[in-house]
Amino acid sequence: MASILDEYEDSLHRSASVQQSRASVGIPHSGYVNARLEKETPIFNKQRIDFAPPEKINSLVVSSNQLCMSLGKDTILRIDLGKPDEPNQVELGRKDEARVYKMFLDHTGSHLLIALNTSECLYLNRSVQKVRALSRWKGHLIESVGWNKFLGSETNTGPILVGTSQGQIYEAEISVSEGSLFSTNPDQYFRQVYTLEEESGPAPVCCLEIERGLEGKFFIIATTRKRLFQFVGKVPEGTEQQGFSSIFALHADHLPSFREFPANLGFSEIAFYTPKLRSNPRSFAWMMGNGVLYGTLDYSRPDSILSDERVWVYPSDIDITVNKPISIVLTQFHFLLLLPDRVKAVCTLNGQVVFQDLFLEKFGLLTCMIKDPTVQQIWIHTEKVVFRYHVQRESRDVWKMYMNMNKFDLAKEYCKDRPECLDIVLAKEAEHCFQNKRYLDSAKCYALTQNYFEEIALKFIEAKQEEALMEFLIKKLSNLKPSEKTQTTLLTTWLTELYLNWLGILEGDPSQRNLYLDTREKFRTFLSSPKNKDCLFNNRASIYELLASHGDTEHMVYFAVIMQDYERVVAHHCQHDEYDEALNVLSRHRDEKLFYKFSPVLIQHIPKKVVDAWISMGSRLDARNLIPALVNYSQSASTQQINEAIRYMEFCVYQLEETQQAIHNYLLSLYALCRPDSLLSYLEQAGTNPNRIHYDLKYALRLCAEHGHHHACVHIYKVMELYEEAVDLALQVDVDLAKSCADLPEDDEELRKKLWLKIARHVVQEEKDVKKAMACLSSCALLKIEDVLPFFPDFVTIDHFKEAICNSLEDYNKHIEELKREMEEATQSAKRIREDIQEMRNKYGSVEPQEKCAACDFPLLNRPFYLFLCGHMFHYDCLLQAVFPNLPAYKQAKLEDLQKKLAATSQPSKSHHRPKDADTISLGKGQQSREQIKADIDDIVAAECVYCGELMIRSIDKPFIDPQKYEEEMQSWL
Repeated sequence: MASILDEYEDSLHRSASVQQSRASVGIPHSGYVNARLEKETPIFNKQRIDFAPPEKINSLVVSSNQLCMSLGKDTILRIDLGKPDEPNQVELGRKDEARVYKMFLDHTGSHLLIALNTSECLYLNRSVQKVRALSRWKGHLIESVGWNKFLGSETNTGPILVGTSQGQIYEAEISVSEGSLFSTNPDQYFRQVYTLEEESGPAPVCCLEIERGLEGKFFIIATTRKRLFQFVGKVPEGTEQQGFSSIFALHADHLPSFREFPANLGFSEIAFYTPKLRSNPRSFAWMMGNGVLYGTLDYSRPDSILSDERVWVYPSDIDITVNKPISIVLTQFHFLLLLPDRVKAVCTLNGQVVFQDLFLEKFGLLTCMIKDPTVQQIWIHTEKVVFRYHVQRESRDVWKMYMNMNKFDLAKEYCKDRPECLDIVLAKEAEHCFQNKRYLDSAKCYALTQNYFEEIALKFIEAKQEEALMEFLIKKLSNLKPSEKTQTTLLTTWLTELYLNWLGILEGDPSQRNLYLDTREKFRTFLSSPKNKDCLFNNRASIYELLASHGDTEHMVYFAVIMQDYERVVAHHCQHDEYDEALNVLSRHRDEKLFYKFSPVLIQHIPKKVVDAWISMGSRLDARNLIPALVNYSQSASTQQINEAIRYMEFCVYQLEETQQAIHNYLLSLYALCRPDSLLSYLEQAGTNPNRIHYDLKYALRLCAEHGHHHACVHIYKVMELYEEAVDLALQVDVDLAKSCADLPEDDEELRKKLWLKIARHVVQEEKDVKKAMACLSSCALLKIEDVLPFFPDFVTIDHFKEAICNSLEDYNKHIEELKREMEEATQSAKRIREDIQEMRNKYGSVEPQEKCAACDFPLLNRPFYLFLCGHMFHYDCLLQAVFPNLPAYKQAKLEDLQKKLAATSQPSKSHHRPKDADTISLGKGQQSREQIKADIDDIVAAECVYCGELMIRSIDKPFIDPQKYEEEMQSWL
């Protein structure tokens, strides 16, 4: 194991040196650059609004990008933050000393409630310019409003809750009609539903919030100066428009659940964080006398949705008697407290103050802080200045806080797009798990980090945690790139060694049987993993050595199957006498080479199954390569076992129709050895045509002769056309067989007669049967009595063949008469031929002076010419020109030679018809006569009419234009 680790360290040496060089310039060991390319902006980025109010700012509310501001005594300034250059100013029109006490804006920015310090309330809709008084609300100083986010619209608030300074909670609804906006009062109703009390009696309702949970359950949160109440109940389906009276009625006889703290600011404020528009809040923060109570909201709880509650106690620099908090807002991970001269941001994860912003005295005391939930912007104002905070990338450092809290899953969630931070979290989680002895979890985390491999591996080795080390190596292996082949090889080999060690330990412990089976399955999964396939294949020799060194033959076979090393698998089964298993592997994978290699062993033990497997392979196997196995087997096996070899050879010959001589010769040898009855039928079925016989005739003859199969030898002699040898051998077996052989040479009467004479001699001299000899005469017409007589002994009387002699004499007489008749016919034919010759000598033809040559159409008598019986006439040279191209090559050569001889004779003839004596006299003795040369030329040139003879018929498929001159001819026509 240590050696493998050393090798892996060497393979990582280059990457480690790179990491060290990085570390020297400020790069951490994780390999990630931890530098800031530019100055990072703060989470809470303050911006002063370029706005100089004409009068002091009394109150400010904002929602859905709609900002409403109370200026001076009776001015309302409305600004659509999407169009900040188009502010809208509305006058309250009050003549008395009433001033704005508080303003409330719903979540849509459509409904604005203006509470006056004279216990009156005004209403202003976003779509109108005139403020309406709510008459039913008169006499109540409004402290809080709970908006209905589920039924409200731009013209109707739906049922809402209103809290007063006297602790009463009223339910109300405001609606405006577009057609008759001022014809009716906007407040539809205003009825009391509950009264909040503290130990001293009714207390102002500081905040109201309405939320809907699961299954139509509503949660209403109301706060006083020291208490936080929760009202939980369901509104009957279809009655949502009727309000929340039914929920408060449930608590008419008893107090609802509440949280109370002893200290008192004189007021309290609760803030909520909603992650997405139109969703339920996920967390809360309640600012009260003792500090800030914050936590999450769980809507699945039956009575209280407050969960994971914690209290942040005011630090020493916050004195509730001097500089008590004014307002609070809540973001995803922070709550911001507004103090008279500063803003503090506290992280809700660890309760630490992470941000503090001090305002200059020239701006005045801070008055209020509010958040627009739709755009996550925070607004703060004094009497003369407005500020806005942008919340940017609030979660940037959350991962670090979760990590320090050991909440690693959340930490990884918030840094999943920052690999350098994720690596730090994984390393911290791995170390945490290791210290808590959760070694497997630690290994999984370590495998995902960029920490040095050798450090981690040695850490698990020192702790003697081989299982965790294996898990680490497996994860590390799965993260390697395909190009990192060396590391992959080392890890694969190391893991194999660890698995084998672990399996060896578990196998010897019966109590660990289930763990052993589970580990074995993991090991097999590792060996068969497609990702590791190439690496295992390339290093299979090393894996085999490891398996062999541990004596794990089971997994050696399993690995060989995965590597498709079936040769090793079959060899293993054969070594352990598992011949059926070996044959099953061969049959399943159908590898021809493996069949050839292992068949000699398998057929010695399971011949019938092996032959069945061969037959199932069909033509994929070359039977010639299996013959050595069969030969070795047949030499030591019994007759019954040899039948299996014959069965396969017959399959090859009759089913596969093999034509290889070796196969047929071997089958023939098996027949000759064990099945002589099948031998002759095989030879006869093969036929008698030597060109279509696939066995070796000479080998077959020698084989049959060695085993004394005379019938088979006679048949082979017949195929070889050695009829004399066939008859000689057949006479030793059966005369009738010899007779069938004697009639075979049908075209050679002399040989046939000779063969029959052999038979007759054998019958007369060996069998001494005169009657059978006479039967031979009747069986062969070529034999005569005189041919047979010399074979008979001298003491044989003529009575035995008297009839044969008479028949022979009669045949001779008939033959003599037939010869006489033929001689007379020949004499008559010769006479007629002589008469025809005489007649031909006197035959002539007449040629008119105006006759023309059929070829050139010039007068015929101008040059030597030929006249044919058909009437066609040609000049000598015209006929020669027409005939010569169509003559065979040898005739063309002969004609040229005759022409040269004719030209060489003295005084060449100028006329075709000359007296014979003149031609004869002109030649010397010993030379061919001129007349003879001309006759030979005539025999070639004028053998037949060029238009009426075979020459014209043979030229029927020749084109009119020579193909070589076709292009030239075609161009001449253009």
